[in-house]
Amino acid sequence: MPVQIRDARCFVAAFTADARAVATAIAHTGLTPLRIRPGLTGAGRTMCMLVFVDYIDGDLGPYNEFGVCFLVDSPDDAASDRSALRSLIAGDARALVHHLPVDGEFTLAAGRGIWGFPKTLAEFSVTHDAETKHGVVHQDGRLVVDLKVRKGIPVPDSPSSDDVVLHAYSHLDGVTRSTDWRLSATSGTRSRIGGAALKLGSGPIADELRALKLSRHALLASSVDHLAMTFEEPEIITPSR
Repeated sequence: MPVQIRDARCFVAAFTADARAVATAIAHTGLTPLRIRPGLTGAGRTMCMLVFVDYIDGDLGPYNEFGVCFLVDSPDDAASDRSALRSLIAGDARALVHHLPVDGEFTLAAGRGIWGFPKTLAEFSVTHDAETKHGVVHQDGRLVVDLKVRKGIPVPDSPSSDDVVLHAYSHLDGVTRSTDWRLSATSGTRSRIGGAALKLGSGPIADELRALKLSRHALLASSVDHLAMTFEEPEIITPSR
C-alpha cells in the first residue's frame, strides 16, 4: 500500500435518481445520499454515476471495470443539503461504490479483500478510441448495461501537482469502509451537458437501476484519455454485523 495506477482511461455519465429510492437501496451501508435537488414530495433527487474504466498499467494488472456510484453525505457530518453541496463544489467529493463488475480474477480478489469493493465478475465489450465511447457489460449471459457517451468539450489538463482526492465508500460483508482515492496527472479530458445514451438489460443491477427512476437524459458526461490514480489503505467506519 498504497496501490498505484500509472495509466487508465475512463468515461462516465451522471444521471439524477430518486433520493428516497437510493436511500432504501443503500440503507444497509449506514450512508445517506446527497440531495442535489429537492422534490415536491420531499424525496428529492440525488446523483448516480455510471462509469467505465480501462486500467492499462497498474499494480493490479490490466482490466476493465464498470461502476455504479452514488454521491453521499459524510457519515460524520449532519450537514444540510446546501452545505453538503457547497462541500461538493469545493472538491470534497464523497461517493459510495455500490456495484463494481470487473473482468479480472486478481483485481476481484484484491478489491474485495483489501478495500471491500463489491466486485463481481462480468464480460465486457468497450470502445474508448471512437468519437462515441461505448461500453457493454454482460453477466451470466445477460445484458446488464449498454452505455454510450458522446464527445465533449476539451477541459484543460490537470497539473501533476494538482491532485483530486475522492472519498470512496464501499460496503461488503456487513462492513462499510472509506478509502482515499487520489486522482492525478489527467490529460485528454472532455465534458459536456447530456451526451449519454443508456440501455438497461436484465438481472439485479439493471433491475435496481430501473427502480431508482433515473433521469431520462444524463445530467453530464465526461471522458479522460489518461489518468493516474492512487488507492490508499481503507478505514473501517462501521463494525461488522
